[in-house]
Amino acid sequence: MSRRTWALFAATLVSIIYGVTFTIAKDVMPKFVLPFGFITMRVGGSVVLFWLVSIFGPKEKIALGDFPRIIAAAFFGVALNMLSFFKGLSYTSPIMGAVLMVTTPMIVLVLSAFIIKERMKKRKILGLLLGLTGTITLILYGKSVVNAPNASLGNLLVFTNAFSYGIYLVIVKKLMDKYNAFTFVKWIYTFGFIMVLPFGWNEFQAVKWAIIPIDILWKIGFVVVFSTFITYLFNLLSMRELSPTTIAVFVYLQPFFATIFAIGLGKDELNLVKLLSALLIFTGVYLVTQKRVNSDK
Repeated sequence: MSRRTWALFAATLVSIIYGVTFTIAKDVMPKFVLPFGFITMRVGGSVVLFWLVSIFGPKEKIALGDFPRIIAAAFFGVALNMLSFFKGLSYTSPIMGAVLMVTTPMIVLVLSAFIIKERMKKRKILGLLLGLTGTITLILYGKSVVNAPNASLGNLLVFTNAFSYGIYLVIVKKLMDKYNAFTFVKWIYTFGFIMVLPFGWNEFQAVKWAIIPIDILWKIGFVVVFSTFITYLFNLLSMRELSPTTIAVFVYLQPFFATIFAIGLGKDELNLVKLLSALLIFTGVYLVTQKRVNSDK
């Protein structure tokens, strides 16, 4: 299997994990853990995991001049990204949150064109638009907005998260081109943990561990290990072979896998609209991920 195929496989796996995370995270908060307290657990646990794994990774020294970019990646890819997403998800519904998240590929396409001069190929633009159409149709069709105490604020925060993640994908690309992922990701999460700690410490201390059910503890563990540690590592590894725009288009698969997950649990059913939406999404992803020329990632 080629390195590019592995990168596409890793990006798909990330989409599956994120698709499941929408439901799992909503089960945990705010009933058992408040949003910022959950972020503190998520980032703090991942810091420990990344530093442990880095012991077995390559030994590279990061140039002092690259730390501002690492700190920026920590702010946009960890602190602002996670804080705004979890807080927004607690105010709005998972459905509306998912709709806003699928703006990420379009944001990344524009940012990549301006910041790293990635060519805006017509094929990629068409693929992004097809995927966007299929995803929004899949999310909105037959769904109602429920459990949204402050939808306007929640939607704004989730959009902030999408924009922040788009910036992160663009700025971290240059680090990926220079270093092994294990070299700098531990620093991104260390700085990110320092940034989120003032927001989440009080909520973390307020957690009543004694009354949290075992299944909720497993879900917290899933978000820390899989939705954070594994997904960020796989995304970084994928970016060695793929452009930020290609990585971002896999966001379109998240609602699709979330729907499959719901159907598997008997909470949703398959119909023609879902099938057509899935066709649009996969056509869009195919157009963006197809490598036509050597320089096209």
